[in-house]
Amino acid sequence: MYGPESPWWSDGQHDPWRNASTPAVLIAHPTATAPALEPPAPARQGTARAGLGLILTVALISALLAGALGGTLGYVFAARNGVGGGGALVGQSDSKPAPVTNRAPESLAGAVKRALPSLVTVHAQDTRALSTGSGFIVSPDGYIVTNQHVVSETPKGKYSVLLDSGEEVTATLIGMDGVSDIAVLKIDRSGLTPITFGDSDKLAAGDPVIALGTPLGQERTATFGIVSALNRARPAPANDVGGVSAFFAAIQTDAAINHGNSGGPLIDAAGRVIGVNQQIITGSKDDKAAGSGNIGIGFAIPINQARRVATEIMTTGAARRTVIGASIDPAFQGASGGAKLLGATEGGPAAKAGLKSGDVITVFAGRPVQDGPDLIAQIAKQGPGAVVAIEFQREGGKRTAQLTLAADSK
Repeated sequence: MYGPESPWWSDGQHDPWRNASTPAVLIAHPTATAPALEPPAPARQGTARAGLGLILTVALISALLAGALGGTLGYVFAARNGVGGGGALVGQSDSKPAPVTNRAPESLAGAVKRALPSLVTVHAQDTRALSTGSGFIVSPDGYIVTNQHVVSETPKGKYSVLLDSGEEVTATLIGMDGVSDIAVLKIDRSGLTPITFGDSDKLAAGDPVIALGTPLGQERTATFGIVSALNRARPAPANDVGGVSAFFAAIQTDAAINHGNSGGPLIDAAGRVIGVNQQIITGSKDDKAAGSGNIGIGFAIPINQARRVATEIMTTGAARRTVIGASIDPAFQGASGGAKLLGATEGGPAAKAGLKSGDVITVFAGRPVQDGPDLIAQIAKQGPGAVVAIEFQREGGKRTAQLTLAADSK
């Protein structure tokens, strides 16, 4: 079974974020030391002394004028901004935003404003634990998407969500899926503002993104960053599902994600949700240590996958798991990457495509396969019934096939 290669967290029962209150440490920048000034060169003798005197006189006058002008402008600027001595302030008060402040609909501030009405704080409580996470409204009649690990520790507990209006409303758990780490709640409300969906398949590294949620109990928090990478194979909380390791192809971002952000939306610069905030790497050997937090490496579930899973949960109460009908060798490490098959189920997608034990899949849906976890994550990203072009190696030769994915029969 594959395991996480580095520390990660979820908002599970024993995580520290519920009571963590680690004070921030301010690090002062050292004061730079000015370089020593070189002594002036000795003046030349004779006729050059008169010329130098004239130059010095002109320079002195220019310096005095410049100094007086700079001092006057500096005093006016300081006085206008309430800085300086105890004399009367010069100028008039102006509380309007500076001209450079852009809060137009297409600005980052506009993107946050567009998405905030759909943001909720999720509370899950039973006799053992209180869990707080984030979520977002996906329909006017009260369906809400969050992470499975936000609610899974209290499967028989009480759920509520805090709306943008400040109203806290009782919620019902419709269903959840451990492989994708998606859960759906429902509240008895209508006329809500659903979030606008983006397209996670059209993202590129460097795209600006904003993480929304309730990190460390701070409601309606927005943090800004970029897409750091795509298709990172990350373990799902339910890492071992029926003996099969579970991974998802995550969006990596440096937008600050902390405990409590789980389940909240990762939005693009237009305010459209393109991911569901899910986990971080803390940089701590003990990822459960109190105070562990964001170091700029966070992950989100691509919204195209989350939307498909959430729709199935809303429709049937459960989600299907996408499979290829073959097991994958966890110990295989190919020189050029790839995932080695250990066997193919008779009548399954892999067998129908002509694959057999020992084949090494090197390209899946047009993307090179790094290893077994990468292939598992890419399979999970697709929906049952999707037809995917693959390349594989058999006995040193390169082959191609069309693979029709299926749903797990379990």
